[in-house]
Amino acid sequence: MAIAAGFTLVVGFMLATYGLFGAFAAIALIVNLALTLAGLSLLGAALTLPGIAGILLALGMAVDANILINERAREEARKTNGVISALETGFRRAYRTIVDANATTLIKMLILFALASGANRISIGILISMFTAIVLVRLLVSYWLSVKRPKSLKIGTRWHVFPEGTKIPFMRARYSGLIVSAVLSLASIGLAIYPGLRMGVEFAGGIVLEVRAPEPVDPAALRAKLGSAGLGPVQVQEFGSPRDVLLRFEQPPGTVEAQSQQAAVAKARSAVQEALPGAEFRRVEAIGPTIGGELLQDGIWALAWADLAMFIYIAFRFEWPFAVGAVVTMFLDLTKTVGFFALTGFEFNLTSIAAILTIMGFSINDKIVVYDRVRENLIRYKKTPLREVIDLSINETLTRTIGTSVALFLAIAPLALFGGPALREFAIVLLFGLVLATSSSIFIAAPILLNLGEKRLRRDKSAGSERSANQGRKGNQGSKARAPLAQS
Repeated sequence: MAIAAGFTLVVGFMLATYGLFGAFAAIALIVNLALTLAGLSLLGAALTLPGIAGILLALGMAVDANILINERAREEARKTNGVISALETGFRRAYRTIVDANATTLIKMLILFALASGANRISIGILISMFTAIVLVRLLVSYWLSVKRPKSLKIGTRWHVFPEGTKIPFMRARYSGLIVSAVLSLASIGLAIYPGLRMGVEFAGGIVLEVRAPEPVDPAALRAKLGSAGLGPVQVQEFGSPRDVLLRFEQPPGTVEAQSQQAAVAKARSAVQEALPGAEFRRVEAIGPTIGGELLQDGIWALAWADLAMFIYIAFRFEWPFAVGAVVTMFLDLTKTVGFFALTGFEFNLTSIAAILTIMGFSINDKIVVYDRVRENLIRYKKTPLREVIDLSINETLTRTIGTSVALFLAIAPLALFGGPALREFAIVLLFGLVLATSSSIFIAAPILLNLGEKRLRRDKSAGSERSANQGRKGNQGSKARAPLAQS
């Protein structure tokens, strides 16, 4: 119900912001969700918390794609290029950004597929979102054009999530942003070392029991009964109905060997049966500390390989300064998220890895959108200083950035408010990561690009001037041929 509430809020936001084109986006989102659930059903995938992370990220990417298309088309419409030309240009220019943003996330998903159970959901959702945003929405717009044949194009309502045409000089504070980010990341690493992270059973080792009781369970009373059984700290979490509970016991001392591990499981089962007579054990899982350490190590290596793969892709599609800026910023976002876990005392487990995975998706998506506009403006304004090009690009994409962040906030906030204890911590971490990813795109990734790219831009300028001169010499010969094309 929390996810349904979030989905309803997102659809309402799109309708309020983009009017008819928001309705097209809403139809695409409904089809996206239906096809995603259908695909998961065909695969026989279980809907777990990492799976919810995958669906959230996929819907977020779908919302972002629709906002990108609408903002691009609205921008072209302001240039009075004609209805069809504005829409065609908007779809074409948004298409490249959508492909780059989705491709980086898909690369990460392929590497993390074996680690996080939500990876397959994200991969399916991303592929479906590209279909619904690019193909389905375009089909709906084409049908509307053929029926209504409008003489002017108006995308959106009078209400705007953020003022248009801003000229905020973000790069004046580039060093302040980098210094604050570095200090926060160092503090986060310090918190991760001391007092450290509260590791979950998957990483620290322990016993997990999923139990169905004959009647509704009082978690506090059950926790007190099990606490006196000599099993150490125990976590009691309602899991679905009031009769279903998930019990997590920390690794008892001396249970490294298989026999002692079995003895600990038997002792835990006996204590639960005594506290809940007639209880049904639906899942019993014991994880040793060695296996937990291997899972944590595998997760760290998978994230490292994902960063490397995304660096290679961005360097190939853009330039190496763009790749450095995106990956370094994403690493800084990751350290701050780990520090957030340490500061709040939230349990760090495989679901936390899924949350970090989702935040990485938010982060890289924002960077790609800003970088794509920087790349476009570098070609358009060859003689403009890089600082001004970056400021211009951030301001031009600011409406999209804020709009996507608001839509994602509306989707996730209901989980934090009334999603239950199983989802509350997870949703709060996602909300923190959303704010982090949005701000870091402006105050960290862009300054890194500015510091690394100034010399390269000067070299590109001279090359661009030479190309322009060569094209100018050839232009006189083709001016007559280009005139009818320009006129048409």
